[in-house]
Amino acid sequence: MPIHVELVTQERKVFEERNADMVIIPASEGEMGILPHHAPILTTLTFGEMVVRKGNAEERFAIYGGVVDVRPDKVVVLADTAESAFSISVEAAEAARQRASKLVAAGGSSEANRQATLELRRAELALKLSRKIASSGAGRLRILKEDEED
Repeated sequence: MPIHVELVTQERKVFEERNADMVIIPASEGEMGILPHHAPILTTLTFGEMVVRKGNAEERFAIYGGVVDVRPDKVVVLADTAESAFSISVEAAEAARQRASKLVAAGGSSEANRQATLELRRAELALKLSRKIASSGAGRLRILKEDEED
C-alpha cells in the first residue's frame, strides 16, 4: 500500500504524490522516516529537507517549519514555507545569505536581528540542498507530473 503525500503552505499546494514509497521529514525531534502503515502522529517540523521517494525517483524540498499529520496511508505536511530543492536559485540564495550575514553582524534591534537570523538559516538550507542536488549528478530521478518539465 503506497503513501499519499501532500505538501501545503498557506499560499498553495506545493506537491502531491498519491503513490509514494517513503517520506523523510525534518521533525523537531530529528529526521523521521515514514513508511506505509506508519502509526498516526502529529508533530512539528523544523528547518530541514523533506524527501519523497517513489521507486528509484525522489523529490526533495526545503522545509522552513510547520507541522505534519501522519496517518497509516497519508502524510500531510503543513509547512510555514517550502520550496522544491530542484528549483532553488544558488545565486539568489547566496545573495540572501550574504545580505543576512551582514545584518546579523551589524546588530540592530532584537526583532531585526531575529528576522536576519531566520533569513540566514533559510539561505544556508537552500544552499546546502542545492549543493546536495548538484553533487548527486544525473543519478537521481525526479517524480514529475505530466505537466512539468525537468
